[in-house]
Amino acid sequence: MEFSLDQVRELVTILNKTDITELTLESGDVRLSIRKSETRVSAIPVAMPTSAVISAVNSPAIEHTATSPVVHTTTVADSLPSKKLVEITSPMVGTFYRSPGPDEAPFVEIGDTVKKGHTVCIIEAMKLMNEIESESSGKIVEILVENTQPVEYGQVLMRIEAN
Repeated sequence: MEFSLDQVRELVTILNKTDITELTLESGDVRLSIRKSETRVSAIPVAMPTSAVISAVNSPAIEHTATSPVVHTTTVADSLPSKKLVEITSPMVGTFYRSPGPDEAPFVEIGDTVKKGHTVCIIEAMKLMNEIESESSGKIVEILVENTQPVEYGQVLMRIEAN
């Protein structure tokens, strides 16, 4: 089976409109993998035996900018002199929650002071609620993720101005 450039573009467009983050198609000696990153969708042909022919192999990788909106929360950090900012990153892929329950107050707000070990949010992964704690003491200056937004491993969730 051969994948034309138009077919690959159509697959990228369809993938971009869904929650699916990775798609792999195999047919005989041909394998095509498409993965969605945080801001781009790319189709990268995988190495195949020389007898297989895919027209996309001789083309550069196809990139399509995702249509999902970029969220940027107004922050106190923009007005701060250069101080030591500590990033709180997601230790896993999951769903970000700012509060312990839908009708409860958020764990932290911009401007709040936290101590090392203070719970700042929850990441839900595989139906398990994982409390994320601050690794340093300081003031919350940035919250970069909206409530219930999916997050990736290593994604920056918040920034703290360390004491």
